[in-house]
Amino acid sequence: MLIGMRDRQPCVYMLANGYNGALYTGVTSNLVGRIIQHRDGSFEGFTSRYGIVILVWFEVTDTMADAIASEKRIKAWRRDWKKNLVERDNPHWDDLAVSLGLPPLR
Repeated sequence: MLIGMRDRQPCVYMLANGYNGALYTGVTSNLVGRIIQHRDGSFEGFTSRYGIVILVWFEVTDTMADAIASEKRIKAWRRDWKKNLVERDNPHWDDLAVSLGLPPLR
């Protein structure tokens, strides 16, 4: 499902800093806006410290409660389970933000 620039839809997402790199799992109701925050550094912390800005996986949910529950479940997983989740739908760890209308990373 594509999410437009103005759409608000709860979702859980994973970012990476490269193929098989560091992973970050988060939740938002505005995926495009949140990705922009990660990329411009206004979302401080782990992602800005390690350059984790590539959207490698996301899942749209019906409610924010569902997104938060999914985020908590995924954060508790072992790294190889998270890697398998990404590679199931995105085997080359492509930047999925491009499919949401954001420009490719330089």
